[in-house]
Amino acid sequence: MGIIFGIIFHFIGGIASGSFYMPFSKVKGWKWESYWITGGIFSWLIVPPLAAWLTLPGFSEIIASTNISVLLFTYAMGLLWGIGGLTYGLGVRYLGMSLGNSVVLGFCSAFGALIPSLYYNINPQEGKISFNQLLATTGGQLVLLGVLICLVGIFISGRAGMMKEKELTEDKKKETVKEFNLNKGLLVAIISGILSACFNFGIEAGKPMAETAVSMNLNPLFQNNVTYVVLLWGGLTTNLLWCLMLNAKNKSFGDYTNANTPLFKNYLLSALAGTTWFLQFFFYGMGESKLGNGASSWILHMAFIILVSNLWGIALKEWKGTSNKTIRTITIGIITIIVSVIIVGVGNSLK
Repeated sequence: MGIIFGIIFHFIGGIASGSFYMPFSKVKGWKWESYWITGGIFSWLIVPPLAAWLTLPGFSEIIASTNISVLLFTYAMGLLWGIGGLTYGLGVRYLGMSLGNSVVLGFCSAFGALIPSLYYNINPQEGKISFNQLLATTGGQLVLLGVLICLVGIFISGRAGMMKEKELTEDKKKETVKEFNLNKGLLVAIISGILSACFNFGIEAGKPMAETAVSMNLNPLFQNNVTYVVLLWGGLTTNLLWCLMLNAKNKSFGDYTNANTPLFKNYLLSALAGTTWFLQFFFYGMGESKLGNGASSWILHMAFIILVSNLWGIALKEWKGTSNKTIRTITIGIITIIVSVIIVGVGNSLK
């Protein structure tokens, strides 16, 4: 029964992650950096401690009593993930919900499964699987096979993007994805996919805090909420600095008080997007606590996000005007990525 609930929680988290960008698309008159960081304030600063306060009384004492090395490493993973999260927004902006999420999350799935094992190869820890052990076991070999298939799926999806770019006029591109740019989109999506995987390792790095919460007889279902507080400080740091730089460069500081824009609605939509974004990991933490396998939980989470985001891509008609061949190509690419995610998940379950 715990496994079933774990899958359900991951599915809800996938819906939240695959849908969070939708409110941003309704913001009017603001530059990207303005609504991105406004939503981010809710995602990374306001909602995480609020969720921890509601579910883990005394979470601040847990953080205060945690070894400084654990806090710093968790925060560092958050910094790296923050770059991934930042470029994720750009990837969706340039490629759209369907192609952008497929490429970003494909890389994120693959590296999210590999980064911890590479670290444990250098710094062995009891109960943790190293990269050498992956090579030596059936489950590990399945993980590596899944990663390879994932890269093939990403290549196919990228090919579909190039076909789309050739087939659509500039006006048609802007009708489906306003700022469609394949080269920029693929570059930032690759960076995002690799660095976003650091969130998974950040959760692993912050496990001592989660274990302390469980030892205090707090509900284990919410144990990761205390880790998120520290991890997301890193994400906030990276995104805040970058968005403030863009505000200065684009002279967009005035967005926040521009009475010629629907200010209340823009703030409300940004807050909704940011809160929805955090809910993905709120439910991810619940699912991971039930399944008891960080890597497999990560892969399952990615699979649901890919599915949901591509349903949104269909609903938004992002591939409207392209040939049947192009639609078949992106469909094959998406299916390949999902199959790879499943194979990695099976491999991790066998380890």
